[in-house]
Amino acid sequence: MADPKHLVRAAVADDASCIVHPKNARSEIWMTRLSDQTGLTRVGVNLGRIAPGKEAFVPHAHLHQEEWVFVVAGRGIALIGEERHPIGPGDFLGYPCDGTVHQLINDGAEDLVVLQGSERVAGDVGLFPTLGAIGIPMPHEGQMAYVEDRHIERIPFTRWIRDQGSDDSRDDED
Repeated sequence: MADPKHLVRAAVADDASCIVHPKNARSEIWMTRLSDQTGLTRVGVNLGRIAPGKEAFVPHAHLHQEEWVFVVAGRGIALIGEERHPIGPGDFLGYPCDGTVHQLINDGAEDLVVLQGSERVAGDVGLFPTLGAIGIPMPHEGQMAYVEDRHIERIPFTRWIRDQGSDDSRDDED
């Protein structure tokens, strides 16, 4: 009898893709997208393997997408905010949408194996403070748009509201 589509066997879970962050030469995580293989569309669950001396992505935070990590095997460092915390088997990390920057680093001698997941929320924005940029996923185009902080114009909401009878003080520049 064939396995149902709702079940991913360990042998299949070993079929991983190497994911790197193009702006971090130390970034390398071998990842198996478990949830995709079962048809889940609202959450992403992945089995990740980070080799010694490698990192997962770059320090980042999400504005609209919660993320979590469960350490299965190995030891490493979790960067949470500006602090580095040792992690090992059985440790759980949860990242709500509170702006806390995070990253995983394998400073150990063996692979750091994690079960990792997140929501799949349209319109998420990534904050990348070490790059001085924000990232806007564009899944339909198969890319991420990076915008450097220096190119972002921040306009207070108070400039979007005008009281009745007040002068129009908007800039007419285009």
